[in-house]
Amino acid sequence: MTTPLERLTAGGFSIGLEAPLDHDWTPAGDQARRQAGRLPGEPDLKQHAYLAQLADRLGFRALWIRDVPLYDPAFGDAAQVFEVFSYLGYLAGITRDILLGTAAVVLPIREPLLTLKSANSLQRLSGNRLLLGVASGDRPVEYPLFGRDFEGRGHNFREQVALLKDGANGHLPEGMAVLPASTSPLPLLVAGLAQQSPAWIGNHMDGCLAYPGPPDDHQRRVADWRSVAGNKPYSSFIHLDLTERADEPMRRWRFGLRGGRNALIAELIALRAAGVDHVGLHLRRNIRPLDETLREIAEYVLPQFHATAATASHPQPEAIS
Repeated sequence: MTTPLERLTAGGFSIGLEAPLDHDWTPAGDQARRQAGRLPGEPDLKQHAYLAQLADRLGFRALWIRDVPLYDPAFGDAAQVFEVFSYLGYLAGITRDILLGTAAVVLPIREPLLTLKSANSLQRLSGNRLLLGVASGDRPVEYPLFGRDFEGRGHNFREQVALLKDGANGHLPEGMAVLPASTSPLPLLVAGLAQQSPAWIGNHMDGCLAYPGPPDDHQRRVADWRSVAGNKPYSSFIHLDLTERADEPMRRWRFGLRGGRNALIAELIALRAAGVDHVGLHLRRNIRPLDETLREIAEYVLPQFHATAATASHPQPEAIS
């Protein structure tokens, strides 16, 4: 059976998307948000299902979903709004091929056995498409609201990783089990260091979800990752505004770039050369209509990076009767 991590890196490099599939961080998008009465950082989700299905059909490799349990006006970003496992279950039901990733589930504020049950359920119902990105969290305000200790989140993270890895077999009384049982180990990708040492991360995690940055930054970070994790996948993200003119020069901004598709191709080539295995495109700053943008990337960019191996067969979702 081809694993989700093998599919993510098939061909040596791949391109995905980060939800929400909206461009609410543009001037027009922000004006529409105000008119609709949505909170700052709350995206428009009217087209999310259509765009997720379009991304699936066009061949984007993965769709990444963030975990933001509570809206905090001090942070001002609701991510994709929906609860992460509920939303991934919905997306699993309306798509067929695209991998479904979390970037990343905040383990220490969640009940460990329910996290395992949710992840196993998604893996089974999606046809083995889940990439479970995990983190320790960085918002102190959330922890007391969930009855959790912020200072102890590193220890809590290690305990939960151990439970996810052994399927809770060593954490339950004899005869008890979490169903559905995992048919293969859950692929665990870490965002940041999660209050752990690099050596622990490299040994216990299956992949890395790195913060955005230019190729030179990633070259250094990839070297650090390889030194503790070997050839385990290294993924990151780009905040992209793809302009209409193909040869529009690149203009960098924090976490990404604005430019035409040739600039995007050059950036992706540089990231691949730096050792990055996968890049998720974040489009909340994208001025053009997103369906138009996705189609252009699929026509001109994806074929330069996605090998035929990306279409390798994999289990189909279970029928629900």
